Amino acid sequence: MSKGRVWKYGDDVNTDVIYAGRYTYQQLEPAEMAKKAFEDLDPAFASGVKPGDVIVAGKNFGCGSSREQAAACLRYAGVQAVIAKSFSRIYFRNAINLGLAVLQSLDAPDALPSGDEIDIDFEGGRILSGGRVFTFFPLPESVLGIVRAGGLLEWTKKKLATP
Repeated sequence: MSKGRVWKYGDDVNTDVIYAGRYTYQQLEPAEMAKKAFEDLDPAFASGVKPGDVIVAGKNFGCGSSREQAAACLRYAGVQAVIAKSFSRIYFRNAINLGLAVLQSLDAPDALPSGDEIDIDFEGGRILSGGRVFTFFPLPESVLGIVRAGGLLEWTKKKLATP
């Protein structure tokens, strides 16, 4: 089980509001990227997010351009997972590659309010909140391994180092 606090957003949260396009071609350090997360959508996010917090959103999270910084800035901000009804296919893969858990749940996004404390059972595919249980499509063990390693690059390094 992993605890986190909810930051709630709606449908069609696109990559440009997650990480504004004006920063795409700037070489920013991870801490600076984290400060830009949701800058235009929720100016309080970057200063208020804590390690382990969770983004909860509606359908089509991460739509828009394929910039991987939109997943990276959330990971660098300490977000442990994004729970949404659905994801842009490219965002979903970028998030996993960068070590950010992306969890598809059909019922949790409507029920979980911003600020709620939740527990995530990654292996069991469950979200617990105030005695309520919500489900998500569990990630395969191979994908969880990539997320736990901190992303595909770190996972690959570990695999290559293991005889």
